[in-house]
Amino acid sequence: MFRKMLVTSAAAMAIFASSPANAQECDAAGTVGTGGSAAAGGTSASTLGTAGACVTDDGTTSSIASGGSAAAADGKAQSRTQINKNPNQLKAQSRAQAMDKGTFSKSRTKTRVRDGELESTTRTMSHVPGKKPIIDRTDSSVALPD
Repeated sequence: MFRKMLVTSAAAMAIFASSPANAQECDAAGTVGTGGSAAAGGTSASTLGTAGACVTDDGTTSSIASGGSAAAADGKAQSRTQINKNPNQLKAQSRAQAMDKGTFSKSRTKTRVRDGELESTTRTMSHVPGKKPIIDRTDSSVALPD
C-alpha cells in the first residue's frame, strides 16, 4: 500500500511540475551590466554587476546581482559585496583588491535600479611601482519608458 501511495504522489507531482505558470508580459523591460578585471605583477582583481527590471500593470519587478574576487601570489587579497534594498531602489556594490608590496590591482562595480532607471559602472586600476597606473571605466544605463 505504501508503494502504491508513493507512485501516486510521484505522478501527481509530475503533473503539477509540468503545468505552465501564469506569467504576465512586461510592458517595458531592461537589463544592464558591467564588469572588469585588473592585473599587475602577481595580483588580480575582478568585479561585476547586473540588474534587470520588468514593468507590468501590477507594478515593477526588479533584480540585482553583484560579485567580485581578488588574488595575490604573495601579498594580500580581499573582496566584498554589499546589496541594499529599500522601497525606492535596489543598490549593489562589489569591491576587490589585491596587493603585493607596491604592486596592486583593484576593481569596483556599482549597480542601481531606481525610478525606472538601471545603471551599472565598473572602475578598474592596476599599478606597478615606477610605471604609470592603468585605469579603465565602463558605464551602462537604461531608462525604462513611463
